[in-house]
Amino acid sequence: VDVQIRVEGERTEVVARVRAFSRTGVEMEAMVAASVAALTIYDMVKGTCRDAEIAEVRLVEKRGGKSGEWRRDER
Repeated sequence: VDVQIRVEGERTEVVARVRAFSRTGVEMEAMVAASVAALTIYDMVKGTCRDAEIAEVRLVEKRGGKSGEWRRDER
C-alpha cells in the first residue's frame, strides 16, 4: 500500500495505490487506505478549519483480476 498526500492551496488530495500478487482485486484496500488518511487529516485540522470536509472517495483505475483493466473517465 502506497499513500500519497498532495496539498494544493486549501485542498488536500489523498491517493492510495495497492499492488498484490493475487487473483482477486484489492480496490477496497486502496479505498480504505485513502479514507483513513483523509479522516486522519480531517481530525488534525478540524480545530482550526471548521468547514473542512471529505468530498470524494472513488476508484480511479484498476488493473488485473477477473475483470481486467478499467479506468474512470476524466470529468
